[in-house]
Amino acid sequence: MWTVVEECDRAQWDYAPLERVGPLRFGMSPQEAAVAMRARGYVGDAVSPIGAFGPFEQLRTRFRAVNAPAYRVDVVAYYAGPPGLTCVAIDALSGPQVSLDGIRLIGRAPSELAADLSTYLAKTGRSVEITPEGDVGSQELGINPRAQRAGDVLLTRLVFGRPNDWARTMFDCVPAEEWSSR
Repeated sequence: MWTVVEECDRAQWDYAPLERVGPLRFGMSPQEAAVAMRARGYVGDAVSPIGAFGPFEQLRTRFRAVNAPAYRVDVVAYYAGPPGLTCVAIDALSGPQVSLDGIRLIGRAPSELAADLSTYLAKTGRSVEITPEGDVGSQELGINPRAQRAGDVLLTRLVFGRPNDWARTMFDCVPAEEWSSR
């Protein structure tokens, strides 16, 4: 039930802040994202509407590794109107490992990531920000770490986003359903 994919069995992605998460580029259409993910060995469900996002319809696609059970969700891509892909959430238990300048971001103890991220932000002259849930995040980098349960342990699930003309902050571009994901 709480199976955590071993680090060596996870796909390895890198993160270019406010640009892309692995093969997913902010601004992509759902169709472009599906093609990019298929090329990396992931399949997605049908694009589904999840409500309004201001004047835009908000859409979602859930992806899983090709040989993973059908119920598993490794990556969730969120889209809004003309801005296209605005947010990507990576599952802590089974999602790809995403790295930023050598820092592993996914599936770690939240306190370990907070320490590494705080050091990185200070070293690069960026502000250390505390998310509404008490984790270290960064508007400048477009990252919002969240704790996800794995039995009696918490691991890091990250939500990556790029603010746009409609959602001017990282927190504005995170869909409401993502705040309730655990």
